[in-house]
Amino acid sequence: MESNLINKITQLAEKYTADTAQFLRDMIAIPSVSCEEEGVVRRIKEEMETIGFDEVTIDPMGNVLGRIGSGKRIIVFDAHVDTVDVGNPDLWQVDPFKGKLENGIIYGRGASDMEGGMAAITYAGKILKEIGIPDDVTVYAVGSVQEEDCDGLCWQYIYKEDKINPDLVVITEPTNLNIYRGHRGRMELEVETSGISCHGSAPERGENAIYKMAPIIQEIEQLNERLKHDDFLGKGTVTISHIRSTAPSLCSVSDGCTIHLDRRLTAGETDESAMDEIRNLPSFKKGNAKIRVLEYDTPSYTGLKYPTRKYYPTWHFEESDPHVQASIKSYRAIFGSQPIVDKWTFSTNGVATAGMFGIPTIGFGPANEIYAHGPQDQCPVEHLTKAMMFYATLVWEF
Repeated sequence: MESNLINKITQLAEKYTADTAQFLRDMIAIPSVSCEEEGVVRRIKEEMETIGFDEVTIDPMGNVLGRIGSGKRIIVFDAHVDTVDVGNPDLWQVDPFKGKLENGIIYGRGASDMEGGMAAITYAGKILKEIGIPDDVTVYAVGSVQEEDCDGLCWQYIYKEDKINPDLVVITEPTNLNIYRGHRGRMELEVETSGISCHGSAPERGENAIYKMAPIIQEIEQLNERLKHDDFLGKGTVTISHIRSTAPSLCSVSDGCTIHLDRRLTAGETDESAMDEIRNLPSFKKGNAKIRVLEYDTPSYTGLKYPTRKYYPTWHFEESDPHVQASIKSYRAIFGSQPIVDKWTFSTNGVATAGMFGIPTIGFGPANEIYAHGPQDQCPVEHLTKAMMFYATLVWEF
């Protein structure tokens, strides 16, 4: 890239840092848990229109899409705008909805995960409006909804219904300004055992579903230790996160027991392979248990339902892949150093863009994922500046 262009991007990113930081603080001040994002979506639309995006729309699901340019090659920067709830407010040292700025760091719910990314891609759009973009390119900045509830559902809708098929998606979840090229997948499963209820005073007359479940629980714990390991993505895992039972009363033998499994999938693992591992457990067979993948059909804030299975595929690209190399080249051009290329620990909308649809996808975002979902949720202002610089450079380099 020409040094003049690099210098211009750098100057504009520094010029708009204060505006970007204030925009992030404005978003933090608007509570936006999953399925209740309308307020923050409207605020993002207002900011994009003020900046001068060529077109800003809110689709029927409630995702906000800001467009610049009209070329055939499409680059999308994605930031989900829903957050998790605050949790125990006593654990917070700051008001989670004030967007406190102190010593160059912005604090509050969503600062890291991931309204910092939304602020940076919006103002990267302002930079691109000033310096221009290549004639054959369209850039979208997307504020997507419901990710915390159901990873990738928004992108199933954007891809299938909005008919946006990008050449590159940049997931702007927190990466600590590193380049990420994948993460493990996940799925939500339930295992169920059935029994025969009877009066608790004579349990021998019935068949206790909880007792049937007990050895299954033990074998699932043991299964976790022998799941597949991948050198890049790490090990697959399974854990039981919830258990419930049914009975006619508290003085009756249980006639039903259900456990909820959080299954993290490494390379080569699929929904069917994960379920087969459970089905093949001796206790599962002996207890005539059943297994199922859960469904998600909670309506978005617009009232739209878009049902899906809670299976979120694993994805990763090789470091040698062209779009990853373009990202590395962009990083070197704007920062003059070699980036760290790594992966997320958690799951993102990449489960849809890359995992379901095979769209070239990378991750690059401000903030550190260690603060996600915690009471010290934060984003350094400096990260906003550098993220803007990278995004604008990537549009010209890709």
